[in-house]
Amino acid sequence: MSSLSVSSNGIGIANLPNQKHKIISGKGVNFTLMVCGESGLGKSTFINTLFTTTIKNYKSPGKRHDKQLDKTVEIEITKAELEEKMFKIRLSVVDTPGFGDYINNRDSWLPIIDFIDDQHENYMRQEQQPSRQDKIDMRVHACLYFIRPNGHSLKSLDIEIMKRLGSRVNLIPVIAKADTLTPNDLQIFKENVRESISANNINIFSCAIDSEDEYTTVRNQSIAAVSPFSVIGSTEIVQTSDGRKVRGREYSWGIAEVENDNHCDFKKLRNLLIRTHMIDLISYTEDIHYEYYRQQQMATRKFGEPKLKKSENPKLREKEEMLRKTFTEKVRNEEARFRQWEQQLIKERDRLNKDLESQHTNIKRLEVELDQLYQQGGGRNRTVRR
Repeated sequence: MSSLSVSSNGIGIANLPNQKHKIISGKGVNFTLMVCGESGLGKSTFINTLFTTTIKNYKSPGKRHDKQLDKTVEIEITKAELEEKMFKIRLSVVDTPGFGDYINNRDSWLPIIDFIDDQHENYMRQEQQPSRQDKIDMRVHACLYFIRPNGHSLKSLDIEIMKRLGSRVNLIPVIAKADTLTPNDLQIFKENVRESISANNINIFSCAIDSEDEYTTVRNQSIAAVSPFSVIGSTEIVQTSDGRKVRGREYSWGIAEVENDNHCDFKKLRNLLIRTHMIDLISYTEDIHYEYYRQQQMATRKFGEPKLKKSENPKLREKEEMLRKTFTEKVRNEEARFRQWEQQLIKERDRLNKDLESQHTNIKRLEVELDQLYQQGGGRNRTVRR
């Protein structure tokens, strides 16, 4: 049998990546980014800095304080379409205003967890339909959890929510406002956060390090080594002492530059999210988190059966508790009023019984007197007849 010979130019298999590139470039890609953390940590500023455009509007302090009166965690979705070099990305930014802002944060993470699970549920339901064209994909591909730079470590609330997020989404811890800590304090804080993450078995997203390209391996190592990422957010252009115009914040002691690796890890985090590992985040969500949710649901549910709601909405539960308290208070007031009315009836009954006994006594006395009169009248009649 003669061996099969191939021309030096090949048969065209090598063009398959180019064809795939054209298909993906024409369709674009969906990318959903969730930012989670307490108010005032610069989440909106970071998003606008990351994409170098105004995607999320800033909230005025007055509205922020008015919002706190609700005592609930809500979900805000901001959608935008970005285009760069003929490639479009449909970006969805999910914010969680109200999280961690109150004294009692019991179960405040439930709306966040429910939102992530609901996106998996919605996508799975669309896959079960006869027509699966134009599916809406809002599955969260990355969750940036902003940590307050208090100089110590993770709080109990941070640990609880990060445990639940790590099993559902690509969790990326971020130390907010890194310019508020000295370099030495920042490194100590980073180490404390790493120890707390390891001690509590919190799953965080870590990019693949090994690669066939040595440069890529070194780059991945540098990205993985700085986690949790310390960031500085600023959309303002300031001028440094040497005449450079950079994004940063100006202080009396100098300028904190956003894109300076000596000041923060913003560039490494941007590379992880957008430039080098966005496809990894999307694939990991599709192949790991979504598949795990799908397998769990298909093992416990029948085909087409609706999902059981295990958790409650804190806002509805709070209203229910208020209604229960109001109802209990009204019942208590009615019972007190009924007891008071009952006591009055008992007193009135006793008074009437006493009056009745008094009347009976008077009647008996009158009957005795009447008998005596009859007896006296009868004796006189007999005397006259004699």
